[in-house]
Amino acid sequence: MTKLAVVQMSMTADREQNVAKATQMVREAAAQGAQIVLLPELFESLYFCQVERERFFALAHPVEHHPFLPHFQQLARELQVVLPISFFEKAGQAYFNSLALIDASGEVLGVYRKSHIPDGPGYEEKYYFNPGDTGFKAFPTRFGHVGAGICWDQVFPECARSMALLGAEILLYPTALGSEPAEAGGVDTKDMWQRAMIGHAVANLCYLAAANRVGTEVVEGHTQTYYGSSFIADYMGNKLAEAGRSEETILLAELNLEEARAFRAGFGFFRDRRPELYGPLLTLDGKTRAPRS
Repeated sequence: MTKLAVVQMSMTADREQNVAKATQMVREAAAQGAQIVLLPELFESLYFCQVERERFFALAHPVEHHPFLPHFQQLARELQVVLPISFFEKAGQAYFNSLALIDASGEVLGVYRKSHIPDGPGYEEKYYFNPGDTGFKAFPTRFGHVGAGICWDQVFPECARSMALLGAEILLYPTALGSEPAEAGGVDTKDMWQRAMIGHAVANLCYLAAANRVGTEVVEGHTQTYYGSSFIADYMGNKLAEAGRSEETILLAELNLEEARAFRAGFGFFRDRRPELYGPLLTLDGKTRAPRS
């Protein structure tokens, strides 16, 4: 059995405070037996993407000599836990919404850069982030093969399927989702957000979890309230644990990866795929074109 923890927390504008809180919650999760601990998206700061401001680019750092990735490497090594860590990455003149997958040894197994970048009222990410160029990844951690998407990636079935095809047994999504501004319709997206991901769990017969933030954040006079509702689902889409909309908490669930492997093989979803028919997925308009000579 693999024990997974999901951390739901609020953030401030102070990076040291956020890192300290995240560290304490990782320690609490590990004390309860967690072997993999998922933190929310961009937990080092308030969700600055509510607005477009040049000054927020200063929050980005390269992987080398990063201000807190080595801290979480040491923490992972000390506690013998796997930590997928979301961070704002600067790489040359490019900026990415990224995730470093730290194994229980403290080694960084690799970095995934968010592939799907949203752009809308309250979620102005295209101003800050280049589209990720790493492709999707499945990381062979000590406690199972982990695939990690980031927030907006979670509504794309192609992302989840790609990670599963690469060998992921657990699909993890750090996220920052909450209230939609009036100009975006003011809708509550909590249920549709969960349903989309639960569909990925079922379609790929994988365990899946999402870690969201909570609380109301004010950035440059703009306000958003994050609706929490972090959860863990099994490979049949059943919720094993779910948080409320406002509390800071740690969710825990035991994952039987061996049982899931047998079920996945026997159910035939991957046996019956027809990739030769999926050409429209490789286009923007659904029209498959002959290759150029």
